[in-house]
Amino acid sequence: MFEHVMRSIGDSVGLWLYAIAGGLAFAEAAILVGMVLPGETALLVAGVFCNAKYGHLNLGVMIGVAIFCAIAGDSVGYEFGRHFGPALRRSRLGEWVGAHRWAAVDGFIVRHGGKAVLLGRLTALLRALMPSMAGMSGMRYRTFLLWNALGGIIWAPGCVLLGYAFASALDVVGATLTWAPLAILAVALVVYFGLHLRKRKRERAEAEAFARADAEA
Repeated sequence: MFEHVMRSIGDSVGLWLYAIAGGLAFAEAAILVGMVLPGETALLVAGVFCNAKYGHLNLGVMIGVAIFCAIAGDSVGYEFGRHFGPALRRSRLGEWVGAHRWAAVDGFIVRHGGKAVLLGRLTALLRALMPSMAGMSGMRYRTFLLWNALGGIIWAPGCVLLGYAFASALDVVGATLTWAPLAILAVALVVYFGLHLRKRKRERAEAEAFARADAEA
């Protein structure tokens, strides 16, 4: 049933999944979509559909799209923060993000410098905010780009491959569930006949003991 549903979705959406997953990975930091929908969710789903059984995506192409969109989206987020950061903090969206989150990211950047961009990429809470915060902090773009690219190269393939591995695991689970009932039935039959033979042996032993006792009497 699950396999049928996933294949139907893959056939319906088709190659648009490249654009959807890549777009969400791009928008995560570029326009703070990651505060609502983490980009790794889209890439994990895309990884599932890279399995030929469920969709038509090419694993290598999807990884390339994911890396490019992740790096480009964070670069847009950096520029957004550099130009509009102060006004953003004072806006309703900035208030919704919360002063404690802004303060947490500020402290993170001060402590780790360029490494904060990489660590932020690998941290769900900071991923959407870190590029804009790096731009607000005045970090040099060259420094930002280096650590941003490194983070994208690690994070994006990791998410896609995790989804792909999950899809492969579903095949194993499906095969296991196909044969598991037969194995359980075989074990149950062996146990049943074992208990039955043991019962018959005990009954024969009791009958022989009774017959001997009768003869001696």
